[in-house]
Amino acid sequence: MDFKGAQVYEDDDFLRGFLNRRNREESPNNVLGNPVIMGLSGSVENKAILDLGCGDGRFGMDLIQRGCLLYEGVDGSKNMVEEAKRHLTNTASLIHHSTLEDWDFPVEKYDLVFSRMVLHYLEGIEPTIRKVYLSLHTNVVFILSIQHPVLTSSMASSAQGGNRTDWIVDHYFHTGIRSEPWIGKKVVKYHRTIQCLSQTGFRVDALRECAPSPEYFASKGEYERRRRIPLFLVFCCSKPL
Repeated sequence: MDFKGAQVYEDDDFLRGFLNRRNREESPNNVLGNPVIMGLSGSVENKAILDLGCGDGRFGMDLIQRGCLLYEGVDGSKNMVEEAKRHLTNTASLIHHSTLEDWDFPVEKYDLVFSRMVLHYLEGIEPTIRKVYLSLHTNVVFILSIQHPVLTSSMASSAQGGNRTDWIVDHYFHTGIRSEPWIGKKVVKYHRTIQCLSQTGFRVDALRECAPSPEYFASKGEYERRRRIPLFLVFCCSKPL
């Protein structure tokens, strides 16, 4: 069975495996992605923040501890929503169970929107991105990360499993559906090139590939391994005046 969108997180065994991997200290999300994302976002103090694909709420707790005024999260997985609500009990937060395609975005409510490692699960991103655009105040920031297009055009290498020693990149400009083996399941993703935001109305102010920094790694060998291929692509966008 190929799982689409948030479906795979409703499998309890997968969810446990994912959370164990995602929340370990040396997780690529923690040592590669988050330093870049937080560096681009700047201060979150007194900001109303929307998080698309909020996951288990740990990122939201970090933002609340950094002083955000309101944290609002949306996730398509019921299991993830329950995890988020548990982690964010008695905080200035709102958590919604909805797919991003179906959620009713408020208009001009947020000062900052995050979407971390979610949009590569959506078959068509343009309608959702347009709704994000309308939900932001003018000249504020939308930060999103996706699996790097080098990886979504390297499915043959993904099938090898384990710590790979090389990556086969092929059919890069053939955008569309991919099926990737992940934590014992097959998950549907959608490959897009780095120009995926060119027609959305947003101004792309920064583009980062999350190159590793040695201070985040206990092992020199792991640091060197992560220098071989980019895992994430992060966009920092704004809504023009």
